[in-house]
Amino acid sequence: MLKKILVANRGEIACRVFATAKKMGIATVAVYSDADRDALHVQMADEAVHIGPSASAESYLVIDKIIQACINSGADAVHPGYGFLSENSTFRDALDDAGIIFIGPGKKAIQSMGDKITSKLIAAEAGVSCIPGYTDVVRDADHAVEISADIGYPVMLKASAGGGGKGMRVAMNEDECRDGFERATNEARSSFGDTRIFIEKYIQQPRHIEIQVMADSHGNVIYLGERECSIQRRHQKVIEEAPSPFLDEETRQKMGEQSCALARAVDYQSAGTVEFIADADRNFYFLEMNTRLQVEHPVTEFVTGQDLVELMIRVAAGEKLGLAQEDISLTGWAMESRVYAEDPLRNFLPSTGRLVRYSEPQGDGIRVDSGVYEGGEISMFYDPMISKLITYGNDRSKAISRMVSALDNYYIRGVNHNMSFLNALMVHPRFVRGDLSTNFIADEFPDGF
Repeated sequence: MLKKILVANRGEIACRVFATAKKMGIATVAVYSDADRDALHVQMADEAVHIGPSASAESYLVIDKIIQACINSGADAVHPGYGFLSENSTFRDALDDAGIIFIGPGKKAIQSMGDKITSKLIAAEAGVSCIPGYTDVVRDADHAVEISADIGYPVMLKASAGGGGKGMRVAMNEDECRDGFERATNEARSSFGDTRIFIEKYIQQPRHIEIQVMADSHGNVIYLGERECSIQRRHQKVIEEAPSPFLDEETRQKMGEQSCALARAVDYQSAGTVEFIADADRNFYFLEMNTRLQVEHPVTEFVTGQDLVELMIRVAAGEKLGLAQEDISLTGWAMESRVYAEDPLRNFLPSTGRLVRYSEPQGDGIRVDSGVYEGGEISMFYDPMISKLITYGNDRSKAISRMVSALDNYYIRGVNHNMSFLNALMVHPRFVRGDLSTNFIADEFPDGF
């Protein structure tokens, strides 16, 4: 078993990993920037290493500093969390060279799934259902129009190196296709330094459903059900739930088996997520694979009873998965709301400052994953997430009612927050019915909140 884990991250995900490591009796190391000197994750760890200035490009993203922190602290393993270096194959190489265990998948999986064109080609070869489209590189705007005419409008133009909604454009006709190609290319160049664009059929009113997979180094691969992540704003998830109110058992099994096939195709080890979009007829299509722990993993933990971080640590230590597919069952329902320091009334403008008052809701079926405390700072340098609020019930309506109550009993002062918006989503009749799509927020709040 691993002796000491350094978490190459900050905030709530660092705290989350530390909690499981401590439960397992493993020593913990935090890294921190100037802005995070007094952060909760620093206080939680057994020891902490300063890695530089507040800007993440000078601290959390500097591979050499993370490696040196491991050497100085004697950490034998690194958990990358999500974001920052979690899907960086160069980081994985550097850890391998230093003899430090990476709690995550191998380089092959990170590289192949990190490129949207490559990942789609591998997925198709593995028998995974893919969206009709052109997965080679589009040469220019004329080529884009020619391809789009073959696929049939509407189409989606996407940057191959894209993520977070950047480098994406929907085109309903030829003019929009030309304009979209230029805009997507320019955005891809400035955001990723990679101008490759591909085109696929745009699924109207899609649902975003993802499958959690777990694999070990002994050839065992299982799936732990699905999460519905259709409630999004500008391609960023706002509310997630498990299971999905849309899937039937047959579709769930097909999606799970295809996800496992893709994991095997890239020799996957550790926790990973295969993302799909589904249409109104339950046809589903591969979107991408995230080769890390997801922000929304707690809803899966609630309905399966499994600690995903513990499974990741055990797999990284070389253990076999102690679970077979028949051991996984979904019980009850879980919801997650992302609580952000932002002002929904001012187009979700980020809010920074001191948490003058801070009190988290408590009670049966309520879990709060946070990296903050009363008197702490929400920094301008990082993502303004305050916490993830997760509720559980024996059915969907109970999970929703607990979420509404938990939001009402969450007390935050000193910064603006989005809890009024989250509450409005939770009680919206269409959400309560489970009539969801990735366009839900744009459709129901066209003029903002």
